[in-house]
Amino acid sequence: MSEIDQLRGEVLAAVNAATDVPALEEARVEALGKKGRVTGLMKNLGTMSPDERKVFGQLLNALKTEIETAISAQRAKLDTAALDAKLASETMDVTLPIRPETKGSLHPISQTIDEMAAIFGAMGFTIAEGPDVEDDFHNFTALNFPPGHPAREMHDTFFLPPDQEGNRYLLRTHTSPVQIRTMLNEKPPIRVIIPGRTYRCDYDMTHTPMFHQIEGLVIDTETNMAHLKGCLQEFVRMFFGVDDLTVRFRPSFFPFTEPSAEMDIGCSRAGGELKIGNYGDWLEILGCGMVHPNVLKACNLDPEVYQGFAFGMGVERVAMLKYGIPDLRTFFESDLRWLKHYGFAALDVPSLTSGLSGGGLNR
Repeated sequence: MSEIDQLRGEVLAAVNAATDVPALEEARVEALGKKGRVTGLMKNLGTMSPDERKVFGQLLNALKTEIETAISAQRAKLDTAALDAKLASETMDVTLPIRPETKGSLHPISQTIDEMAAIFGAMGFTIAEGPDVEDDFHNFTALNFPPGHPAREMHDTFFLPPDQEGNRYLLRTHTSPVQIRTMLNEKPPIRVIIPGRTYRCDYDMTHTPMFHQIEGLVIDTETNMAHLKGCLQEFVRMFFGVDDLTVRFRPSFFPFTEPSAEMDIGCSRAGGELKIGNYGDWLEILGCGMVHPNVLKACNLDPEVYQGFAFGMGVERVAMLKYGIPDLRTFFESDLRWLKHYGFAALDVPSLTSGLSGGGLNR
């Protein structure tokens, strides 16, 4: 027993004297390793009588447990000391001025969509969304595009390879397929706006392969062309901030509306500068019309009961007009200098009470 007491004292002293983890591990191996002192004593149990083995074995097990407890406690102390030393060496003077950091900005596209959503939201519209990859039915057929229509041609549309069943898919050429999905899945009355990406094979100063549209759809039993005109007139006046902005509607043609119209707003081009307002000139801004009866039928709605209007415009186009951005392609060139100039403060959320864009523009 005196041998065990002596071993206990020596091992515990070595454990408590360890000043780092490697020294502590060395003390553990010397005592409890395969060739350790405690392990060596336990090997001698086989040479003892049963009574001696019982007593000596209990003492060795108690010693082993005591040593393991001491090692765990010492490791915890060493870990705490190491953490305290690391924290002390990494202190920071919080009274120093902060370093100048890059200020993030909202892209004009995001800001413009939010502005539009704020205006139409006040009119009772909700937002609807749909997939970017569409099938022929939702993108063309249900929207009354006849076979052979130019919009179906490969030079205008990004078609994907047919699937195993021969179904043809494409990147949607407009957000109108979401109108179809909404009418198929919801019962009238319907009043939604549909912002999103669209894709067409074109690239120049006023066209890009990917751009953004926002469309509106109203379906009920009483909506007529006068409601459409009033809705859009109120929108452009609030969006451009011109209370008496004049508008006009010219007859046009779209497969999915009848009658169809293009909407112009007043402007001036004097001196090569475009200004929005009542200056005697006109600028086309969007297309609209009453939903075609064939579109209603494709969505399982009776055109003798239901009617409504739809409209659509390019988000980039109205953003360019409002914020004086001359080239459409710059929206997608990831130029940080451009974004710093045209971007908006992240917390400047457009609303009809606090303003649509007043303090957000970084210019």
